[in-house]
Amino acid sequence: MPLNMKNLLAAVNEVKTNSKERKFSQSIDLAINLQNIDMKKPEGRIQERIELPHSVGTELKVCVIATGEMALKAKNEGASFVLERAALESLVTDKKKQKDIAKNYDVFIAEAPLMPLVGKSLGASLGPRGKMPTPVAPNADIKEQIEKHQKIVSVRMRGQPVIQCRIGNQAMPDKEIAENVQAVVRRIEGKLKRGIKNFRSVYLKTSMGSSIKVAM
Repeated sequence: MPLNMKNLLAAVNEVKTNSKERKFSQSIDLAINLQNIDMKKPEGRIQERIELPHSVGTELKVCVIATGEMALKAKNEGASFVLERAALESLVTDKKKQKDIAKNYDVFIAEAPLMPLVGKSLGASLGPRGKMPTPVAPNADIKEQIEKHQKIVSVRMRGQPVIQCRIGNQAMPDKEIAENVQAVVRRIEGKLKRGIKNFRSVYLKTSMGSSIKVAM
């Protein structure tokens, strides 16, 4: 079962109210602390990409790895960076550039036939960051894919029973932030043996503010 919406909205409001005024709209982050998890089993190695009902309020940098028509369309449809085959092949021996690309872009989309080359060229840099590309068919609507990926967050749990991700920003309506939280909670709950009973606590915070506990 998801978190109580009334309690969630109250926490979102408190996070916003308690945050000092800044010259920019701060991001709002979610932290889920889990309990009674065997970290050696699959439930202790959660790694998910979750499509939210709303964007996180901050434009994500999308890198599209493609050739031909898809590469051309991606350049015209808002991709932050388009990586074509020749450039991808040159990365195999350029570890510094591999790391720069992995660091500078939030999400990756790749034309499916290029995925083996992506693994060889960027896998070592993208994999540990949980940023391996979403493979799409060569005839996929790349504009639709880019828009969809603006609402995707990646979460992973390694070593500690904690899930963290950006969930919105201060400028967003409280309800949209709460609905984004619920989307993450539902997905994580579905990955756990005892569902919501494996949740120890849930917190929200602004990027520069203090944490607010959500009543469960």
